[in-house]
Amino acid sequence: MESKVSEGGLNVTLTIRLLMHGKEVGSIIGKKGETVKKMREESGARINISEGNCPERIVTITGPTDAIFKAFAMIAYKFEEDIINSMSNSTATSKPPVTLRLVVPASQCGSLIGKGGSKIKEIRESTGAQVQVAGDMLPNSTERAVTISGTPDAIIQCVKQICVVMLEAYTIQGQYAIPHPDLTKLHQLAMQQTPFTPLGQTTPAFPGEKLPLHSSEEAQNLMGQSSGLDANPPASTHELTIPNDLIGCIIGRQGTKINEIRQMSGAQIKIANATEGSSERQITITGTPANISLAQYLINARLTSEVTGMGAL
Repeated sequence: MESKVSEGGLNVTLTIRLLMHGKEVGSIIGKKGETVKKMREESGARINISEGNCPERIVTITGPTDAIFKAFAMIAYKFEEDIINSMSNSTATSKPPVTLRLVVPASQCGSLIGKGGSKIKEIRESTGAQVQVAGDMLPNSTERAVTISGTPDAIIQCVKQICVVMLEAYTIQGQYAIPHPDLTKLHQLAMQQTPFTPLGQTTPAFPGEKLPLHSSEEAQNLMGQSSGLDANPPASTHELTIPNDLIGCIIGRQGTKINEIRQMSGAQIKIANATEGSSERQITITGTPANISLAQYLINARLTSEVTGMGAL
């Protein structure tokens, strides 16, 4: 099992998400963001923390499997340090375990539990960590919380084994292992941003776009419907044209934004090369209707933020 992870470590990009309380998030961010900056630099993983003042925040860790393990190790050791520090002021003698909560698509929990609970039992026994899969889904979502507790070392071993299970459960698209996107959760995160100014028909930003999304409310309706679609509707293709001067905000530095949109939407997105004499670029989105809708929404959100000067979304 170990060798399998290390072999795949170089060419597979994985995304793991954690659910954290405000205090835990504060510990990860550190003073002036120094802790999270150090974690990003030393692990090589991308660590994003959802915005908003809600009591629970989502921490997304993306990168090759070995970078993810490094990031998890740093988080687990940081939480252990917090526990030790809090104990120095209390009379408690036994040290409580470190606890992390992963967010896992419900569709993959079956693979994690295994037939008659065999897989989860094997993970518990081989790592020494406690692993609990929540019986109920998280609010407004198609995902469940998986709680892991134990020593930092046990947690790291446990995360490695969970990654292997998830990699087997994912459909590997090219070099990316991308789960089916959870629209409701993404939508909640997207809605925490400042509401987008409606892009009216008069805006020349979408000359070739047949169905512009006008507002976050419309996106809400659209996403509400899309989560009710079949699990595997046939893939379709949608094309839109974007002015050359706005293409940069969609691609991002070294392709970071377009990769983010691809990962979040689960759609394949191709941007045609610039053609001489044309002031526009063609974007082709391929995937299920839900994937395409989400990709369009995310592209529109980027454009709106650029046009209205809202800056980085």
